[in-house]
Amino acid sequence: MGTNVLPIFLVRTYLAPASDYRTFVDVTTIADDLAVFHHGLSTRRLEGLRPDTAYEFSGASIRTLERPGGELLCRFATVNDVHFGEVECGRMDGRSDGPIQRRYSHETPHPELMNQTAVREIAAIDPIAVFVKGDLTLDGSDEEFAAFEACYRPAFGESLHVVRGNHDAYHDQGRYDRDLWVELPGICVALMDTVIATETTGAFTSDQIAWLEDRVAATDCRVIVMGHHQQWVDGKRSDDYFGLHPDSSDELDRLTARHTNVLGYTAGHTHRHRLRRMPCGAPTVEVGTIKDFPGTWAEYRVYEGGVMQVVHRVSEPEALSWSERCRGLYADFGMHYESYALGSLDQRCFVFPDRES
Repeated sequence: MGTNVLPIFLVRTYLAPASDYRTFVDVTTIADDLAVFHHGLSTRRLEGLRPDTAYEFSGASIRTLERPGGELLCRFATVNDVHFGEVECGRMDGRSDGPIQRRYSHETPHPELMNQTAVREIAAIDPIAVFVKGDLTLDGSDEEFAAFEACYRPAFGESLHVVRGNHDAYHDQGRYDRDLWVELPGICVALMDTVIATETTGAFTSDQIAWLEDRVAATDCRVIVMGHHQQWVDGKRSDDYFGLHPDSSDELDRLTARHTNVLGYTAGHTHRHRLRRMPCGAPTVEVGTIKDFPGTWAEYRVYEGGVMQVVHRVSEPEALSWSERCRGLYADFGMHYESYALGSLDQRCFVFPDRES
């Protein structure tokens, strides 16, 4: 299909002073009808685009996602690594290397700023459900859990579904430790507790795998499995793997291979966007953190013919300014955080393959 001139449907544009402009444009979001560009502290959001169509904008060539067939049945959203109680970003192992970013004492703390912005943007898509995939807090204190609830519960009520992460159980806390099975129009979501209390790493128990298998086998509906820890799929096999233990990861792969209605697995924990494949071929996905760069959450559009993941970067000016400050975190350790955390566009925005065809 030929390249078209990108139509200028500017629904919302935030403009920064010229001195704040970066020298490049990030294409942060692509959907079947939407493209969002960030240029430093400026955002351009273009809607009304045609599915599966090539466009150009400010030197960037893009193609909108192909729209799955049939009607749009529902939208839901996920967010992870929200970290209420955190006061600085970029510190590693107590060292002074950085750069380390902090908000001023008179400013809204960054977890509140970024999560309140995310809540407003998520609410604007009118989601049927919102799933929070762990690391609700810095250290699992009552005050931190209360701050999380005060931010998310009033907006989403009973449609909010929550599971803990490693930061929420370092002192053997048990809040949000239940596996949840949530049935939505056209999709079922299994939100799994992957936490090993007091540990950074994660795992599934045999009882959890049996619980998941029973529910997946009992439905003809498509299923997405979610948890906090990312799946191990390759590399060195180790009991100290930073994410989901290799044995548990293999169990999830084998279950997914047996049940082609399971579309894939999505997680947080790594503070990055990444798309890999299980040995059986199903996607295993990581969604970046909301609290610093790139400051993102994920929308899922469920059509009769398939499911689309669309990652959004929070774009209200104050939140965007904070996430831009965090692009260079961990530079003193030789890490290029912005490319690590943002990942590639096709790892953020895509349509899950249909495994039953």
